[in-house]
Amino acid sequence: MGAAKRPSKPSTGSREKQLSLDRPKAARIGEVRAALGQLSGKAALYCSDASIARYLVARNWDVKKATKMLKKTLKWRSEYKPDEIRWDEIANEAVTGKIYRTDYFDKSGRSILVMRPGVQNTKKAKGQIRYLVYCMENAILNLPHGQSQMVWLIDFAGFSLSNISLHVTKMTADVLQGHYPERLGVAILYNAPKFFESFWKLASPILEPKTFNKVKFVYPDRPDTNKIMEELFNMEELESAFGGKNQATFNINDYAARMREDDNKMPLLWSPDNSALASEPYVMNKDRAQEDSSGLKSEETSSEKREETDSESENREETESESERGETDAVSGKKEETEAVSGKREETEAVSEKRDGTETESEKGKEAENSSSAVELTSLPVEGKGITPAYKSGCSSSDP
Repeated sequence: MGAAKRPSKPSTGSREKQLSLDRPKAARIGEVRAALGQLSGKAALYCSDASIARYLVARNWDVKKATKMLKKTLKWRSEYKPDEIRWDEIANEAVTGKIYRTDYFDKSGRSILVMRPGVQNTKKAKGQIRYLVYCMENAILNLPHGQSQMVWLIDFAGFSLSNISLHVTKMTADVLQGHYPERLGVAILYNAPKFFESFWKLASPILEPKTFNKVKFVYPDRPDTNKIMEELFNMEELESAFGGKNQATFNINDYAARMREDDNKMPLLWSPDNSALASEPYVMNKDRAQEDSSGLKSEETSSEKREETDSESENREETESESERGETDAVSGKKEETEAVSGKREETEAVSEKRDGTETESEKGKEAENSSSAVELTSLPVEGKGITPAYKSGCSSSDP
């Protein structure tokens, strides 16, 4: 199977227009770079203009919020080391073909990750997320020149209630939204079962509005949704499981050979010889220009919610081993305890405001009792969660 036709480069006039549109945004990229301070090594390679721009887009071009988000990713990358994950470390996660990169691209030249949750073969969320990170890094490594995004093709064949995990779904969203902003172009949920709709309603609030809008449901018995596939993919290359004409199936041995070849390429991308990539200019493509000009108000609210989630994430990392059980009812229980803490605090503050300088000793005793109760509640443990990565420029296939 051959690779999809690469997108053509913009004409000189088109490029000048893009650069003109980008001048105010280029200033904000400079502000973020100044706020980051002196960078070296992989951090400097990662923070190209294009990479910084993706974080600004994710935070509606708010410099302060984008800087905070990017700093979290840099910290995460230095500790998690996503670019150092190798095939032999995660091969056991891949044997069933639950996630793999295709050897063809979509019509826009985007890398494609096929996901089959119905053939999940492991139980630990930590290992599942680490394999997802490896696949994301590999998909970005193989992006062609001029492309910065990928496509997720999610096949629900064999999917059952036992495959549902709100915990893993949330961890996946944290990885994608927190450390791979603007990397997902579209996610196709192919032939999702009816019972998945209830889970989707529960999981949807986890997604930021922009991410939510990239999710498309496609059903083989509905011509209107099948048009999505025809618009996105070359049907000769697309696998038959998704309505295409390609009869090839996943072969673990062939895939392992491909991944080991890519493992050898990864260190070259992050070598000091690529230091010039850190100054790669950001050029806004047509779709992104339209997206920026639409002024989505929801993104502002979404970014604020995201900051709250990031804050919770820092505390939850300490108890990650407990969170790997991934039971939805346990998550719900912890949320109820947290709400109880909040309620107790509000009651204590309300009582405190009503008291005046002539409180009786009895009332003071009750105040101490309430304070003690609040302290006990606030000491409750918080459910843990994991996070995961990003890299490479939106302008060049070799830009981290």
